Amino acid sequence: MSKPLSDHDRKKQISVRGLAGVENISALKQDFNRHLHFTLVKDRNVATRRDYYFALAHTVREHLIGRWIRTQQHYYEKDPKRVYYISLEFYMGRTLQNTMVNLALENACDEAMYQLGLDMEELEDMEEDAGLGNGGLGRLAACFLDSMASLGLAGYGYGIRYEFGIFNQKIVDGWQVEEADDWLRYGNPWEKARPEYMRPVRFYGRTEHHSDGVKWVDTQVVLALPYDTPIPGYRNNVVNTMRLWSAKAPCDFNLKDFNVGGYIQAVLDRNLAENISRVLYPNDNFFEGKELRLKQEYFVVSATLQDIIRRFKVSKFGSREIARTDFSKLPDKVAIQLNDTHPAMAIPELMRVLVDEEKLDWDTAWDICVRTCAYTNHTVLPEALERWPVDLFAHLLPRHLEIVYEINRRHLEKVAARYPGDNERLGRMSLIEECGQKRINMAHLCIVGSHAVNGVARIHSDILKATVFKDFYEMEPHKFQNKTNGITPRRWLVMCNAGLAEVIAERIGEDFIRDLDQLQRLREFVNDEAFIRDVAKVKQENKLKFAVHLEEHYKVKINPNSMFDLQVKRIHEYKRQLLNCLHIITYYNRIKKEPNKQWTPRTVMIGGKAAPGYHTAKMIIRLITAIGEVVNNDPVVGDRLKVIFLENYRVTLAERVIPASDLSEQISTAGTEASGTGNMKFMLNGALTIGTMDGANVEMAEEAGDGNLFIFGMLVDDVEALDKKGYHAQEYCNRLPELKQAMDQIAGGFFSPKQPDLFKEIVNMLMHHDRFKVFADYEDYIKCQEKVNALYKNPKEWTKKVIHNIAGCGKFSSDRTIAQYAREIWGMEPTLEKLPAPDDKQ
Repeated sequence: MSKPLSDHDRKKQISVRGLAGVENISALKQDFNRHLHFTLVKDRNVATRRDYYFALAHTVREHLIGRWIRTQQHYYEKDPKRVYYISLEFYMGRTLQNTMVNLALENACDEAMYQLGLDMEELEDMEEDAGLGNGGLGRLAACFLDSMASLGLAGYGYGIRYEFGIFNQKIVDGWQVEEADDWLRYGNPWEKARPEYMRPVRFYGRTEHHSDGVKWVDTQVVLALPYDTPIPGYRNNVVNTMRLWSAKAPCDFNLKDFNVGGYIQAVLDRNLAENISRVLYPNDNFFEGKELRLKQEYFVVSATLQDIIRRFKVSKFGSREIARTDFSKLPDKVAIQLNDTHPAMAIPELMRVLVDEEKLDWDTAWDICVRTCAYTNHTVLPEALERWPVDLFAHLLPRHLEIVYEINRRHLEKVAARYPGDNERLGRMSLIEECGQKRINMAHLCIVGSHAVNGVARIHSDILKATVFKDFYEMEPHKFQNKTNGITPRRWLVMCNAGLAEVIAERIGEDFIRDLDQLQRLREFVNDEAFIRDVAKVKQENKLKFAVHLEEHYKVKINPNSMFDLQVKRIHEYKRQLLNCLHIITYYNRIKKEPNKQWTPRTVMIGGKAAPGYHTAKMIIRLITAIGEVVNNDPVVGDRLKVIFLENYRVTLAERVIPASDLSEQISTAGTEASGTGNMKFMLNGALTIGTMDGANVEMAEEAGDGNLFIFGMLVDDVEALDKKGYHAQEYCNRLPELKQAMDQIAGGFFSPKQPDLFKEIVNMLMHHDRFKVFADYEDYIKCQEKVNALYKNPKEWTKKVIHNIAGCGKFSSDRTIAQYAREIWGMEPTLEKLPAPDDKQ
């Protein structure tokens, strides 16, 4: 029998990783050694593993630079319309492997490192995640950048270069503990500081009204220093830019007016200005109205708009001469997409620039502003909507408050003209909320100041039109659109699951990587024995690999033949990790009751971070770890049920765990999860979904075909009906003995014998003020999980369903999403044309 292939040799045979030519490998080795000896080690004799990583990163980066310069040159010459995607979060993860995939360098680099006696995976593991996001919203922005470059769009991501990204999560005695994420500690080889494009950003001060216009005076200045990161498209030689701003105090900061002996303090106080880009706010779907956060939001918007206008005015590549002064052409050359309301200040800031600085009249400026800006809504949860106190605004941004008031005055005039005498509607539609403390409703500002407003899945967009923004939809229905989210198949299939990508490519070729709709062709193979076997084999290999990872990192031995049941996402009541817990406890109790029955073995893994100030979410983590302590140490249960909390869930851990999972838990209360994107990643990687009809699950069920997802629970209308009727948790407990048993165990200290009342707050919440109606879906969820168990016992039928799911994934490529944004909102046309490579003669 032939010896099994080593991991290295097996990878070499995966064509989607790119061809490894001999010249290519030899050149890479030379470049690598040059970087190692001259750039890094210099006077040290011994290179560390980190030195090797940096040498490889610089080697790969060299392949980007020529393409990057040429792409930007191409844009200056062709002068296309540009899209500016402004987001407070870009959850990028690691860059090295993604860059190699998109430049078709993966096999060549792997072979070069192998010949130098180095292990590619070990080097890749040295890279820090760029964790500049909380969850879905930030990761979506990252996928969108990949798709814009892959579709040849002149796209720019603009955000903040946080010194500290999302915290690292440690689990200590079952509790979440946060650690600062010092991701820049060793430097970042992928960014380039651009001090020549530094911009001043102003705060505080007051306004002066003169006959020739308004002046904003006596302001404090903070400098915005840009750092550029290249964003390569998939094998098309396009390299776009993500520009992140860092806050710097000006040289004269606090020195103009310092008193005798105040010099040292004045220099130390520079930190106050530079704190703006210090840390990412760790809240997901929750608004915390802090001054520093409003400063961050205005900081990114002001610096970005200065950049946009500079680029609009300049003509030729490398030229600084002003060529365009006619701002009526701005919407033909510039599209600004606001990722949620966080960059909403772009609307009053653009008005301030056009009216106060460029001296346009209000009506002309407003027309330009609306035609340029578009807004994406990401949530309907009321606690997540940004509503800034007017007095904070008045203090920090006095001119912008005046502009918002003027926008509102004119807006309400239109509303009054359209609906005479309807004062209630005026109150509902105002940008200023008058009840209690006066606040600015940023979503209303975004709708009024944009030409397009979109939700992120069909059901979500329908809910926006029917409820949250009903009044606005009635008045301007043409503004409202849907753009169902997507994920990039480069990172979320080719890179994280090369084995599956290869099995697919062997059947339908490699073109699906840039045109994911081609996965439909896999339906022809749904009864093909060899294909079924190959898909199942890749899944089993991924599970074994992840099982090894778990043993190394968690010291838990798990059964790789068990069903890997995963719920990984931010910890939040609406995502209903508690419903998952109730199923685990119920399954545990059933095994204990009939230990000799043939139970389907399961390894349930739950992962995700809780916002540091979200007490209930932290208690949910403690409950999960407590259930694990009991279940995992019960000899009666053995390896038929294990419960693992996955510590520090982040992009890099997602790339490991998603390819290994069998079951994806997407169990939010109908009407609460705007879209979800993790759901799509699991589907593309061969997991089946158990879920409610919420977010993109609805469209996934449609695409995969009838009966290929495990759907359970209330629909949006059922939830609404239950709200009207009144939700009474106790009634479910009275009617369902297994639910009552599980709740009694949690309440009675079965999972916390040393602290019997540890979970009394969770019990109290579930029994008396559960906004998300966990018990109402419990019975249907348990029945649905029984169907999952039954099918898992028939691996062939299970894998057929998996193939139907993969074949239905085409719609969920971010390439499709971005092509729709481009055509239907930005007025741009995607292209699959390649740019010439840097070494091609033009």
